[in-house]
Amino acid sequence: MTVLFHCPYCGTKVQDNESYCIKCGKRLPEDIHNRLHLSKGSKKFWFLPLAILFLLALSIGVFYLFLENQTAQAKELYSDGEKNAQKGNFEKAKDLFEQALEQKENFPQASNAIEFMDIAIIIQSKLDNAAKELAKLEYQEALNGIVETESSLKNYNGSVVKKLVNEIVLTRNTIKIEQLKSQLQKKPTNDELKVLLWEAESIKSNEAEKITSNIRNQIIDYTYSKASEQLNKHHFSDAQTLVNDGLIYAPDSKKLKSLQTAIDNEKIAFETAQQRRIESAISTAEKERKQNKNDAVELVDVKLLNDEQGKLVVKGEVKSIATIPINTILVEYDLLTKEGEKFKSNEVYVFPDTLYPNEAGEFEFTHFDITNKAKELKVEVTKTKWYTDK
Repeated sequence: MTVLFHCPYCGTKVQDNESYCIKCGKRLPEDIHNRLHLSKGSKKFWFLPLAILFLLALSIGVFYLFLENQTAQAKELYSDGEKNAQKGNFEKAKDLFEQALEQKENFPQASNAIEFMDIAIIIQSKLDNAAKELAKLEYQEALNGIVETESSLKNYNGSVVKKLVNEIVLTRNTIKIEQLKSQLQKKPTNDELKVLLWEAESIKSNEAEKITSNIRNQIIDYTYSKASEQLNKHHFSDAQTLVNDGLIYAPDSKKLKSLQTAIDNEKIAFETAQQRRIESAISTAEKERKQNKNDAVELVDVKLLNDEQGKLVVKGEVKSIATIPINTILVEYDLLTKEGEKFKSNEVYVFPDTLYPNEAGEFEFTHFDITNKAKELKVEVTKTKWYTDK
């Protein structure tokens, strides 16, 4: 069996014939038995590194548990902050995120959440102000207040962001719809309706769809009415222009498409009839010319009477059956006895001087040189003369 000897001071292995320790340099005991065991001092020195290691490990463990506890608290605070943010309690959520950051400095999620809460608080304030402006019917001011709120969220995502965006969109749509209702109550013109239609179509909601349909129907009715008026006047191009413009805003309108077809048909029928009228006019122009020259005046009535002084008066009425104005109409007549013997001829001009188609004129002449009673004589128109401008 081999016996091992050690320096009683440092514990280094030594030989039985050595006088000094090769490590610590101290003189070794002469008694060989004293080299078999370490001194109490050497034993303590031997266990010191182990104690240090133990304490170090214990400290690390405690520190690790401390950090773990802080992380757990930070996560719990962060989770509570998220819950409050989901409910729209952004001030409370921000406070919780700040507490979480105090518990754990290296917590980027909390830092980002605090930054987002600042934006969310501003947006919520603007939405509240917009609601107040809407209540006062200040539509444009309400819209101006939230004009850039949605763009400020473009660098963020998540359920809270989505909820905020939805609230912004809902608020904006509500304001626009109420503004549209107000404008429609003012009975806008057709051109104004076209602008309102574009605004209504930009709003995505069921109520906006109803307003859009209402505005489009107003445009259709207005277009149909005005185009029909032009059609009745045979202004086909104007009617077609109105319908085409209306179809831009109501491309699926059966009412306008039907009117468009009617305009085309009426235009063809009118042009055909007009061509026939031209042809007929050419053939009848000569007849009218002859009528205006030879048969333009119709005798309506002629009679004899005595005035208050007993003078003989010839009085009558003629009518123009010409197609153009005639003037300087001269009526020639004979005075006859009851037996039909002519004893005097005379002529008299019709007044007014100019007669238009279907217009009547009168003539009257007093014979101061005839003493006969009217009942003793007869009058007979023998000829009429006139002039035309053509």
